Amino acid sequence: MIKVGLIGFGFMGRMHFDNYVRLMKEGYPVELKAICDVQIEELKNGTAIGNIATNQETYDLSPFNLYSAIEDMIANEELDMIDITLPTGLHAQITCSMLEKGYHVLCEKPIARTAEQAWQMVETANQTGKKLMIGQCLRFWPAYEYAKACIEDGRFGKPLGGSFFRGSGLPAPWFRDGSLSGGCLMDMHIHDTDMVHWLFGMPDKVSTMARNVLPGSGYDIVSTHYVYDNGLVLNAQADWTLQGDFGFEMSYRINFEGGNLIFAGNQVKVNPNDAPGFIAELSDDMGYYFEIRSFIEALANGTELTVCTAESAARTLDIIEAEQKSADNGGAFITL
Repeated sequence: MIKVGLIGFGFMGRMHFDNYVRLMKEGYPVELKAICDVQIEELKNGTAIGNIATNQETYDLSPFNLYSAIEDMIANEELDMIDITLPTGLHAQITCSMLEKGYHVLCEKPIARTAEQAWQMVETANQTGKKLMIGQCLRFWPAYEYAKACIEDGRFGKPLGGSFFRGSGLPAPWFRDGSLSGGCLMDMHIHDTDMVHWLFGMPDKVSTMARNVLPGSGYDIVSTHYVYDNGLVLNAQADWTLQGDFGFEMSYRINFEGGNLIFAGNQVKVNPNDAPGFIAELSDDMGYYFEIRSFIEALANGTELTVCTAESAARTLDIIEAEQKSADNGGAFITL
């Protein structure tokens, strides 16, 4: 039985909580034992705001041991795994500390505030022999897994190009401090940068145009071109200033030699060049569920992580930092 301590109970912490409860009900070898947050008393009776609704507005946490300090949770609980859903700037120090104390760690994206910190996390995991996975949830999201399968099995031939988009209204206040969150580029756009990396490999160069809209928040609207020696034409855009009734959107278009995929409105339309189009049959579950389940299964079975290694997540942050440098220099091409 994998015993878990969850650190952080904001929006993403509650999303993870919902999925641990589900996995326990389904009989997976996992037990959420403890929850830690410096504001746990306030948060357990409040709501958390995010792009996707969690299962509940308020939570009954009486079955779980609650802590306001990590050191108290560690001292009082026998745990196998730590799940970290804290603000970005806290990821590296707490992850390394937990790995060094002998725990496996699942840490939310982005892996860290800087690439240097990210590679320190990778090195610590390697030195301790403990598993570290970063919650790049789109790697487990059915719509994006479908695109990955199409690329890998070549059912529509080679990919030629594509575009990715992610947008929403204004984020929670702490995200608007660019020194803490890295702005839209690091917190929101990183999802699609990670998809470009996961689906097509490391680009050779990037060029990013970006602008600041909210004072102090870093870049709020971004658009990146990814350059590959094989001629792929790829672009990803993100914007978290879409107010009014916009809500939230994530989408993609991928063009192949023999067809194309359009992900929009939470469904994937498949358009073969030589046959009628159709809607792909995909699971209704979100990537958070499959992500956590995958990590639990790897721990329970003693198998290696394959979908989202810490090294791969660190390389995605390398790309993001190249995009930041490009944006700072008016869209100049930056070689990776």
